[in-house]
Amino acid sequence: MPQYLIYFNQQWVGDHDEAWFEGRVEPSTAVVRDMQDQGVLLYAGGLVEELEEAASADATSGELVITDGPFAETKEWLGGLTIVDVPDDESARMWAGRVAEGCGWPQEVRRFKAGSLQALVLGG
Repeated sequence: MPQYLIYFNQQWVGDHDEAWFEGRVEPSTAVVRDMQDQGVLLYAGGLVEELEEAASADATSGELVITDGPFAETKEWLGGLTIVDVPDDESARMWAGRVAEGCGWPQEVRRFKAGSLQALVLGG
């Protein structure tokens, strides 16, 4: 089956108070539980929001350079992702919709190229 990436950029979350975010915990974890129960979830998680904690690795010059911070300055950056293994685009879109409803902010869904997902190792 094909694998799909469901993701959001941090800026899509919007400005909300702590109570609003607390109210999203149950609906979003319910979606993850449903994915687990259906056997389609490969991975789900949010990323640290502080870009200064990021690092980048670049070997395009022929020499590996690792630097602190993001690779490029940009107005939007990845906030979190979910990887699912489902039979078709329709199923992937349905799960993206469920994640969007659970989290309360938009999600984008894209299929991995065939053969591009070489290995996925998950720890418990």
